[in-house]
Amino acid sequence: MTSQASRHVVRRVVAAPVVALTVLLVATGCGTASDPSPPAGVDGLTVPTPSPDPGDFVDEIDNPWLPLTPGSAWSYRTAEGVDDEWSVGPGPEISGVETTALVTSSGVADYYAQDESGNVWWLGREGEWQAGEGVAEAGIAMLATPRLGDGYVGSEPGPRAEIVAVDGVRETEAGAFEDLLVIETTDPDGRLLTSYYARDVGLVYRETETAVPDEFLELFNRS
Repeated sequence: MTSQASRHVVRRVVAAPVVALTVLLVATGCGTASDPSPPAGVDGLTVPTPSPDPGDFVDEIDNPWLPLTPGSAWSYRTAEGVDDEWSVGPGPEISGVETTALVTSSGVADYYAQDESGNVWWLGREGEWQAGEGVAEAGIAMLATPRLGDGYVGSEPGPRAEIVAVDGVRETEAGAFEDLLVIETTDPDGRLLTSYYARDVGLVYRETETAVPDEFLELFNRS
């Protein structure tokens, strides 16, 4: 396998300041009072949210950057050459919201739901936390209209994310991808994860900043 440096290029421009993570964000559209611009990015969202309203959510997750259709699957190759299979199925009801489960080869399931605006929310992880239990709160997994510089909370307590590029380029075993959404996530342990998402595909590559220099997850098949 070629080195990481030779496999990808991310074209980056100066990011806008990261927005406040835990306050109610107000839309700043350029339309007139009679013709307002629709909310974009994190505008108008309270992230994380302590009490998701079931009436705000829809039955399917068709966000183009994180499409989670039941029955779909992704195959990833790790640095160790081990295959990691991801699949989508029904999840439990959490805080009154019906969820969709994304399950990895390890058997761990993450639970997601999409709101009416197209934002995908992370509501729990099997055996670890669920929104509404204790101090756990739902956060954003993927914005409906991600913008360069948007920052948000993945869950509470949990990772902090920032969109660092919207024009990433990546070569994988599944092919070459352009115009990728690139998100840097810092988990509660301080590890930095850089994830690359292709429109209508989802995650195509993820690299983790650890003591192991070549720790990564690379798409090689999607069905």
